[in-house]
Amino acid sequence: MAERSPSLSSPRLRRLAQRRAEASAEAEECCELCGTPLAPAHRHLLDLQSRQLLCACRACSTLFDRRAAGAGHYRLVPDRRLRLDEFALRDELWDELRIPVDMAFFFTSSAAERVVAFYPGPMGATESHLSLSAWSEIEAANPVLATMEPDVEALLVNRVKGMRRQWLVPIEDCYRLVGVIRTRWRGFSGGKEVWREIDGFFEALDARAGGLKADKRGMAAERR
Repeated sequence: MAERSPSLSSPRLRRLAQRRAEASAEAEECCELCGTPLAPAHRHLLDLQSRQLLCACRACSTLFDRRAAGAGHYRLVPDRRLRLDEFALRDELWDELRIPVDMAFFFTSSAAERVVAFYPGPMGATESHLSLSAWSEIEAANPVLATMEPDVEALLVNRVKGMRRQWLVPIEDCYRLVGVIRTRWRGFSGGKEVWREIDGFFEALDARAGGLKADKRGMAAERR
């Protein structure tokens, strides 16, 4: 008598399906506030005390889409990305900031009550103590910097290999770049893989970012 193949009601198949469902549920990303399953594209909240990013569903994002909603603890990370095509940053002024590498990001810290600068490296993000007088000059020359949301938006600068590129980005992009460098860096110079990943990061950023340049009246105007 031929052995009967297992049917959909087979206990063995039910157990297998249950294990697969449980594994899928564990892998599914959920809102870190309410536990709702998340879509692949979702917003983030910044915990202002720990500086940790929290994944948020649409409902929670809407709830925190006002500065007062987080009670000084959470802040919704904006999703605007601007390529600053005519950003004014002279080499001499960059040198005054005393950033030891050619890549850094700057944001206004509510806790420190000032602008802070970090640069990515193999060990993560390191804070640099910049000259506030130099930053004041940079901000005066680039009015768009006055629109940065404290804590959650940053000026990202890339001057590696002679580049002179700047973007206004959500703080999560800066942390993502830090993660790429920290996890991919090999040896003294980083290795080819990490530089391919870095180039890919900035290419993707350019694809998502709109441009910003001055119009004929000297006012900032956004364009694609």
